Amino acid sequence: MVVVLGVGAMLYLGKQKEAKEPGIEDVIKGEKEAQEAEEKNEDFIGKLIPLETFLVNLSGSRGRKLAKVNMELEVSNDDVQIEIDKLKPKIRDIIIIILSSKTYAQVSSKEGKDSLRDEIRDQVNLFLTKGQIKRVYFTEFIYN
Repeated sequence: MVVVLGVGAMLYLGKQKEAKEPGIEDVIKGEKEAQEAEEKNEDFIGKLIPLETFLVNLSGSRGRKLAKVNMELEVSNDDVQIEIDKLKPKIRDIIIIILSSKTYAQVSSKEGKDSLRDEIRDQVNLFLTKGQIKRVYFTEFIYN
């Protein structure tokens, strides 16, 4: 009789433990939900601020190679937009200096453009106090 009660208690306690531990379906469901939430955050585009066209001579070209660039800045909040509007001449100056310091070889590749995006974002963020530029998007990039 004691053996039967012991086996019954072990089975009962074992079932309770299994009920507390998440099953494989719960783990898969939780992982899928976390992955979907992460994808939404990566794809989310915040407020975009368009800048006027930049037309600059590329470095080392003796004025023979020009770059025409249009870009938009993705910002982290609305306060940054107001700050960017106030600092627009300073921001344009920084971007013109960065663009004109690049050679044709530096801006003609995908890696070069990615590096340029990062440099522009990092340099402009140095002047912003109310938020940050999250990304720089080139909407037009023409060079001859």
